[in-house]
Amino acid sequence: MNAAFALRTLSRPQPYRNPILPFLVPSLARLTPPKAQNASITTSSLPPSTEPQPESLQNPSSAKRRRPLTKEQREFLDSALRVNQAGELAATLIYTAQTPPLARAHPSLLPLMQHMYAQEAGHFSTFNALLAKHRIRPTVLTPVWTAAASFLGWSTALLGREAAMACTEAVETEIGGHYNGQVRVLLAWVKEMEENGEEVGEEVRELVETLKRIRDEELEHLDTAVDGGAKAAEGYELLTGVIRGGCRGAIWLSERV
Repeated sequence: MNAAFALRTLSRPQPYRNPILPFLVPSLARLTPPKAQNASITTSSLPPSTEPQPESLQNPSSAKRRRPLTKEQREFLDSALRVNQAGELAATLIYTAQTPPLARAHPSLLPLMQHMYAQEAGHFSTFNALLAKHRIRPTVLTPVWTAAASFLGWSTALLGREAAMACTEAVETEIGGHYNGQVRVLLAWVKEMEENGEEVGEEVRELVETLKRIRDEELEHLDTAVDGGAKAAEGYELLTGVIRGGCRGAIWLSERV
């Protein structure tokens, strides 16, 4: 596969638009604000190495009583999965918009951009499947995030390689902390279940492992961006501050609508 063909393939919209259509379009006809207040999603800057490692995640026991998730826990998962799906859609769009100008100016970056895009597309597919499985609607702000992410990717790429890497660093810093917070909430649930002599359900176990894997891949992107010269971007502090603030605002809004 030559570079031009690979670049055209990566730039096509189909890989990230098709998965959302089966459940996004029907939802537009019945969009109503949620009656209950969504659970607040926690972030954490603590490193993954400090996370507890509950025994029940490695050695499940069917002999224990299984307790269904509470209403508050379900609301938390609804908000968490909706935000995660929106964030991964945005990530695919950022890389899709960044790749053409970056690859023209720096052809050696094409394999790296393809690698990060492929991981983000995989994350997006994972959360699409989870939303469909649990009948959770995507955020109604999907069209807004689609436009914003595309513009962010395109504009930072035009500013140069360092600015594009600074964009990735800023986004992944917020997303990494966001996933860290979710993992720690789920691990707290697991600890409570263990203390009560209850079995940790397969749904929770699988979700913890999925979030950990995706979190680690996002942090890999962060490290790659820093190594790629992110901090050398002109106006680095202002640029990353604005992007991180935008990410926090998008997370807050997507939790609720």
